[in-house]
Formats: sequence, structure tokens, C-alpha cells
Amino acid sequence: MTSHSHNQSASQNLITRIKKLVIEGDNESLTAVIRNGLLQGVSAAEMLYRGMIPAMDQIGKQFKQNLIFIPEVLLSARAMNEGLELLEPQLTKKEKSCHCKAVIGTVFGDMHDIGKNLVGIMLKGAGFEVVDLGFNVPVEQFIEEAKSIKPELICLSSLLTTAMPEMKTVIDGLIQAGIRSEIKIMVGGAPVSQRFADNIGADGYADNAVLAVDLAKQLVDLKRSP
Repeated sequence: MTSHSHNQSASQNLITRIKKLVIEGDNESLTAVIRNGLLQGVSAAEMLYRGMIPAMDQIGKQFKQNLIFIPEVLLSARAMNEGLELLEPQLTKKEKSCHCKAVIGTVFGDMHDIGKNLVGIMLKGAGFEVVDLGFNVPVEQFIEEAKSIKPELICLSSLLTTAMPEMKTVIDGLIQAGIRSEIKIMVGGAPVSQRFADNIGADGYADNAVLAVDLAKQLVDLKRSP
């Protein structure tokens, strides 16, 4: 076996183990394996996109099919968040070029934050200054932040269909405050679609974190060009 194929199989084993540990919600073992991976020179992006994200996708599917329940999902989410914390410095090492501010949060009535956290980390990697308001964020808080820090971009997340109308409430609030035209608004989350984004008057929609960053850059460029 050549050293290249040996490295490939070692990195494949590591990715397989990361998937398994996220699914099992074993955060201590997961962080140990990620640290080990970084020492071995496995890229943070590979561990994230080939290991952790597919594992969370699987968790989401199993939850929808009632094969697992909220406690298991929360354990996996905690493992994912701790893994993300370790990977964040590697993922955000890229050149800081954007010098734009983004406010990000999960709307009121929704406690989910993994997708939102991921988008936040990726935006930081693209050079955005990210203000993360967390989850279950009331409309007033989005408006206050928009007024005080004057971000170029607001990213709204929701994983619950029941909380989706809150996205429109935020947009309406920005219109009433007279600052809607100054800010680009992006929406995302499992039940959200391009059609929904269009209907509520958002500027854009992305169905994953990679596309979200591309879209964020496009929206900010549009905003800056006369």
C-alpha cells in the first residue's frame, strides 16, 4: 500500500468514526478524535463536510421517521456543537476580506441552532463580523441590533414550520422601523424554501451553509454597488 492510499484510508477511518460518534452523541470521544485528526493533518473542512454534517443529516432523517427522539437529537447536537468549536479556528483562518457585519439568529419560538451556528462560523471564515443572537430571538432584539450595529446582512433561521411566520414579522418590523432598505435579509432552515423567501420579501434563501456564504457575499456586493 502506498503512503498516499494509506493516508486516504486513515482519513476515511477517521471520518467514519466522526460520523458514528456524532450519531451516538458521544461528545467527549468526538472531541478527542477531532483533535487527533487535526494533529494528523486531516482538514477541518473534511471532518465537517464528510463527517459531522452527513451524521446530522442522518439524525434528522431518523428523527422524522420516529426512529429516535428529542433526547438523542440533543445529545448529537451537543456533540456537533463541541466539535464545531474545535474546528472553528481552522475554518475561519481564511483571509479577512469582507469587513461586513452580519446579524444571525434563530427566530422566536424555535430552539434549534446547529444550522445557524454552522452558517455563523462559515460567515466568519469569509471575513464577516458576525453577531450571533442565539435562538428563540424576539423580533424586538433583531430590530434593536439592526439599529445599533447597522449590519449589511441579517440571517434568519427556523427549523420549525410553526416559527416560520416569525421571519415575516422580523421583515415587517424592519420596514416599520424604516431600515429595511439598508439591510439584506437571508432566510434558511429545513422547512424554508425559495418560494417562502420570495413570499415574505426576503432577499435570499440558501439550503445549506456553503451556499449561504456564497449568497451572503453576492447580496453584500449588490448592496455596495451603486
